[in-house]
Amino acid sequence: MFRSIPIVTRNLLIINVLVFLAQMIVGPVSDYQVDNISKWCGLRYIFSPDFHIYQFVTYMFLHGGFTHLFFNMFALWMFGCVIENVWGARKFLFYYIVCGIGAGITQEIVQFFTMPGGLTIGASGAIYGILLAFGMIFPNERIFIFPLPVPIKAKWFVVIYAALEVFMAVQASRTGSDGVAHVAHLGGMLFGFLLIRYWQRHPGSTFDLGRGRQSFQRWTRRSGYGGNSGTSGNSGRPGTSGTSGSHGTTWSANQTATRQDDMEYNARKQQRQQEVDAILDKIRKSGYDSLTKEEKQRLFEASRER
Repeated sequence: MFRSIPIVTRNLLIINVLVFLAQMIVGPVSDYQVDNISKWCGLRYIFSPDFHIYQFVTYMFLHGGFTHLFFNMFALWMFGCVIENVWGARKFLFYYIVCGIGAGITQEIVQFFTMPGGLTIGASGAIYGILLAFGMIFPNERIFIFPLPVPIKAKWFVVIYAALEVFMAVQASRTGSDGVAHVAHLGGMLFGFLLIRYWQRHPGSTFDLGRGRQSFQRWTRRSGYGGNSGTSGNSGRPGTSGTSGSHGTTWSANQTATRQDDMEYNARKQQRQQEVDAILDKIRKSGYDSLTKEEKQRLFEASRER
């Protein structure tokens, strides 16, 4: 089963676990109340004497405890497998790193205008970017969230998480820090949204749409999330920097919300895909500027199709 996980997601899981084990082995140091690895690799306030530019990358591979690590890695496995299969390894890794760095930058900006904070660690910013990507690519996938009695669409799932982070960030600013980098989570989602929107507006820079759909369908067949089989699992809220995960979440996804699988629907879908493939071939041969206004619009619409 582990070998079926896409290569980038699998290696990210391995690296995060190995780094966490190293944190445990190295142990804490008395003057910082953190382990030696976090002391040097966690993200510090930009004007702190302990700040180093590399911390924008290294901080996202550190975690403050087992629960923090577990829920982050569970969300990475659950949603990262899907997104990587759709985008491909290089694009997925680029997106993950951008969201993580963006989360760190957002945290630094907020600290500059408020009060300089301490240490920021955790993959949560990048994970929230992955949640956003899932919601934007598959907005009508059904997700069960405890204790709601009915499933909700993925796009509303993402909206709810974003709203909760905004609410908790405001509360923390009023009552004092709760040890969670809520703004960093929102920053990861913001940078992810901007990157996805850029890719949508520049179709020539994106992946092959047909190959992406086929990859996703193969993954859902192997994992049991597609068709009528369905599945469910227990998930927690993605781990947060400096704290543990919270209430459990149960979710399951169907390959399509409406399950339209009749021959007429498949024929229309195949025709649309052929049109998109022809436009992509034209881009490869003559460049994006060679497209007509109608072709550009069709490609943009295709990038938003579910």
